[in-house]
Amino acid sequence: MIRENVRFAGGALRAHKLRSGLTVLGIVIGVTTVIAMVSIIEGFNNSVIKSFESFGATLVQFQKFDPQFGPGEGRGEEQRLRRELTYEDAMALKAQCPSMLAVSPERYLWSGDTSSTDVLYEGKTGTPDTIIGVIEDYTIANNHFAGEGRFITETDVRRSAPVTVLGYDIMQSLFPRTDPIGKVVTISGRKYEVVGVMEKQGSTMFESTDPHVYIPLTTFDSHFPWVKRDRGVNIATVPRRPDLVNQIIEEGTTVLRARRHVPFNKPNDFGILTPDKLIGNFRAITGGITLAMVFISSIALLVGGVGVMNIMLVSVTERTREIGIRKAIGAVRRDIVQQFLTEAMTLAGIGGVIGVGLGLAIAAAVRAFSPLPTTTPVWSIILGLVVSISIGLFFGIYPAYKAARLDPVEALRYE
Repeated sequence: MIRENVRFAGGALRAHKLRSGLTVLGIVIGVTTVIAMVSIIEGFNNSVIKSFESFGATLVQFQKFDPQFGPGEGRGEEQRLRRELTYEDAMALKAQCPSMLAVSPERYLWSGDTSSTDVLYEGKTGTPDTIIGVIEDYTIANNHFAGEGRFITETDVRRSAPVTVLGYDIMQSLFPRTDPIGKVVTISGRKYEVVGVMEKQGSTMFESTDPHVYIPLTTFDSHFPWVKRDRGVNIATVPRRPDLVNQIIEEGTTVLRARRHVPFNKPNDFGILTPDKLIGNFRAITGGITLAMVFISSIALLVGGVGVMNIMLVSVTERTREIGIRKAIGAVRRDIVQQFLTEAMTLAGIGGVIGVGLGLAIAAAVRAFSPLPTTTPVWSIILGLVVSISIGLFFGIYPAYKAARLDPVEALRYE
């Protein structure tokens, strides 16, 4: 019976190809939107999470501001008036927090902060996006190590040594076919010996460390004293074991609140950044975008459902004599309902299949011709098909029952 109803439905749709195509257009648009947007957002989510985790899943960073996405202008006055964290704060964490494996105070000079941050060597120029003042704990805290030579050592920091470690991209710009170790480069007018090159990180959804340049924190402070005065430090920490993340947050918070004289009944006057927090914030943002897209696509699906109902009502009118004949030879109401519901669900299901195909094609095109990654989860394909068929079922109920209630005698006399 089901096979026969599907065959009848296919014949009815082939008899009115243009009308059927226009009817399912809304469903096609709705399902296409859902598949394409879910693919883009899911791929973006996965890439962002991978980027966060590349810095270390156990990274805990203490900083002046609370973590957020977007520019700093959205921060309230309370955050802007906070005191900067200091190098002394970082050393207090290192001395008083036994669960911390590494504590890395870091200062940053971005390319837009000064007229020249270029690295020069024999007529070649490398343009870093960031110069970072670091200590020896940086590599462990940030899960990023030297690929050639060595990194900054405790001795370099203590002596304010004029040494530097280059990011991979900077090394490629200055020393494409030469060993950089031991060479002397000029950074913002001062000479530095290259002692190491960081391992290549590659492109990520956020910043890559490949265009960074690293110098000892004390050397940084003597070269760029205004950064120390105006910005303080960010303090990256990691626990001795992964299960101690919450413990180092608690220990670090206790030490910093005591040093900054925060009353017990007041919130922290510093921010704490962890990969989990950033991932949670990011998922909240993309979740809101997904809901907006679902709402928009729901409107298209609703329009498509109304179209299915309308075309089925027209079909009932056109096939009144057919309905009368079927009833006259023994068909009962249930048979008529099943026939028209099957036709409505087939019509909507075809729209769903076309929508899934177009959504996958859009996702593939975005992946091929743009830097945005896309990933299409299986559940979104199943959801698109189920929703489209369900729309056919829901909006086909009224026309099907209207057809089933027709009086066979009146139907046979219908012209």
